Amino acid sequence: QAQLMESGGGLVQAGGSLSLSCEASGSIYFSLYLMGWYRQAPGKQRELVATISAGGADIKYADSVKGRFTISRDNAKKTVYLRMNDLKPEDTAVYYCTERGVYWGQGTQVTVSS
Repeated sequence: QAQLMESGGGLVQAGGSLSLSCEASGSIYFSLYLMGWYRQAPGKQRELVATISAGGADIKYADSVKGRFTISRDNAKKTVYLRMNDLKPEDTAVYYCTERGVYWGQGTQVTVSS
């Protein structure tokens, strides 16, 4: 059973950058699975941010983050990353990583001040 742990959240001013990491300990087949980042802002539903295929070749982004966020993975380290540039106040949310939509991390808070 995979256990996902996000890190790297924090408080940043608009226009700034943050990098999130998610380590999947206990995931035997990490390199075979789709990984994704989702976020949930207060009072809103959880929404997809980005996904990356097992080998990293197939990547998808929400329209709201295209050109600003970059998802990547290191299968040897069982870790998926989310680099976030040009952050906006509307990016404020708890960010979650997921292994194929089955296992989820506890989330990490990202707050962008205007």
